[in-house]
Amino acid sequence: MRRPLIVLPIAALALVLAGCGETPYRASAATVEDRAAEEARKAADKAGDRLYSSRVRPAQAVAHRAADLDGVEVMKVTGGSTAGPGIELVLRTSGTASEPWSAGAPVTVTRCFALSFSTTTEWHRYGTREVTCPPGRPLAFKPWPKAPEIPDERLRKALPRVPSGGTADEAKVRVAVASLRLDPAIHVDVREEGGVVGVALTVRPDPSLDDALDCTLARVAPGGTSVWSPSRIQRMPGEGGCGVGNAVHPQAPPH
Repeated sequence: MRRPLIVLPIAALALVLAGCGETPYRASAATVEDRAAEEARKAADKAGDRLYSSRVRPAQAVAHRAADLDGVEVMKVTGGSTAGPGIELVLRTSGTASEPWSAGAPVTVTRCFALSFSTTTEWHRYGTREVTCPPGRPLAFKPWPKAPEIPDERLRKALPRVPSGGTADEAKVRVAVASLRLDPAIHVDVREEGGVVGVALTVRPDPSLDDALDCTLARVAPGGTSVWSPSRIQRMPGEGGCGVGNAVHPQAPPH
């Protein structure tokens, strides 16, 4: 027995076909936007990783450093320092996503996220949450104070050379360093030990930043005088790579 053929009016048929084609497209578009928003959140979390520190830092210093990060805009700062209850930053980031099977243009979205920083919280506990972007333009900051440059080449030329079998003279090394007329912001440390004289010239960054120290070490020893800058890892605060002891007894570079 044949089943009766159901014939739909042309208008109704067009409506059904349009609905079938539209729903997946809308769902797909929403999914792409959601993924783009998730990328924006990841960018905010990565910024938090870069900004986190267990040291107490002023809110403006943390915000300034955030503004220096690529793809990050600082929209708002709340609090005075990371001590106690800490501070909150509202960061604006963007994310992009696309459908791998679609030839359409990628979707880019911009979102704002609030992140909290405090010395009393644990690593990665920023409480990142999406918030409404504050009105107005991103906050602007003055350039960081420029640190003096350590004159490596002048130091290399000024230091005495000691022949093999001789002994390095600390007094002569100090005179050579003094002849450079260094900027007062450059800290000088000289030490003699076992016939070797070590020199450490160090410029400390802004104390609110957990950044690597800028330093140059020199070793005046029988048969050779050397001048170098330790690796960035060794120059980080607390690593001791910029100490004069590292000039007398150089540490092996990290692998």
